[in-house]
Amino acid sequence: MKIIDAHFHFASFPGFDELAVAAGHENTADNLRRSYANTGIVHGIVMSNVSLDPKDHHYPQFMSYCIGLDRFDTDNRSIEEQAALVEENLKRPECVGIKLYPGYNHFYVYEDRLRPFYDLAVKYDKPVAIHTGLTATERGLLKYSHPFTLDEAAVKYNKVRFVMCHIGNPFLADAIAVMEKNPNVSADLSGLLEGRIPDFDRFLYEKYGYIRRLYDLFSYIGCYERFMFGTDWPLANLLDYVNFVKVIIPRSAWDDVFYNNAVRTYGLKL
Repeated sequence: MKIIDAHFHFASFPGFDELAVAAGHENTADNLRRSYANTGIVHGIVMSNVSLDPKDHHYPQFMSYCIGLDRFDTDNRSIEEQAALVEENLKRPECVGIKLYPGYNHFYVYEDRLRPFYDLAVKYDKPVAIHTGLTATERGLLKYSHPFTLDEAAVKYNKVRFVMCHIGNPFLADAIAVMEKNPNVSADLSGLLEGRIPDFDRFLYEKYGYIRRLYDLFSYIGCYERFMFGTDWPLANLLDYVNFVKVIIPRSAWDDVFYNNAVRTYGLKL
């Protein structure tokens, strides 16, 4: 079975090296390439947060990227200047979408000032991925990253294809409600695990309630064509993550969730 990692990070941020080691990996391109090959992952999508300048985005052939607006409110450039840089990225085939970080940058995704970026997403037929759910820092504010904020954006900008990153974890039921109501919203399943699982059978037993809840929510909505596998690497062990998603997703939907949906949603030419 071929797999696409629809959400991971590829950068040398403080703490990432330690996170990778804790997950059983190394935070390097060579280790990621080998780990992908050993796990059946044939391609990955970087959720970038380096800069908006296209010259800063050069990745190995097995990667595509979403251009990330993770300094939206602190960028000294105007919205027009930022949008122009985003467009230069979107013109590149390896740039497959836009990534927003509302919880970290303290804005709502339905705000009018984001319209230039949403217009670009429609123009180039590329999705907008949005961090939802918990933030990794205390400075983040959950009121901006709650899945319900995406509901208003999905209605207001109904021609945009949105990807709800981390499926709003831990606001899972709210995330499912947003997806059920809005057909232009998909979700990736990254950010549900962290680190390495030394005893997978014990993990399944101890986390039965959490796992059962995920399975039941996915079964309730039933639209497996709108879920995508993602790891949030380097935060999690890749093999553990594949095995985990196989537990929460029915076997009949594996080909779609692990591969086909990401190809379609991000327009990958593999």
